[in-house]
Amino acid sequence: MKLQIEGQNLRVRINEDELARLLGGDSVVAHSRFADAFTVSCTLRLHTGHQAQIVGAADAWTVIVPEAAVREHAARLPTREGLAFVLPGRGDGDTLELLFDVDVRDSVRHRRHH
Repeated sequence: MKLQIEGQNLRVRINEDELARLLGGDSVVAHSRFADAFTVSCTLRLHTGHQAQIVGAADAWTVIVPEAAVREHAARLPTREGLAFVLPGRGDGDTLELLFDVDVRDSVRHRRHH
């Protein structure tokens, strides 16, 4: 899983193997260690709701995306189009745009070999 944070935008990109694990009911976890300073972990999982969510603390958070939307997205692969969600914040400027996608290059390679 790759995470990209820029301002109020969070992009979560996974590969085909991680997608298969998600669709099989597992979570995908990424850890980043910032030298000796601290560690951050992010867990990605699916849920039956219709909205994406982010829960947790600053150093251990979970991104939760709707299973139905991910399954529909998986059926369209390979595609450069991702899933976009807007998560409201507590105040002005706190809205977070979450983009979820599957690495299109990995998708093309994976589908060529299967």
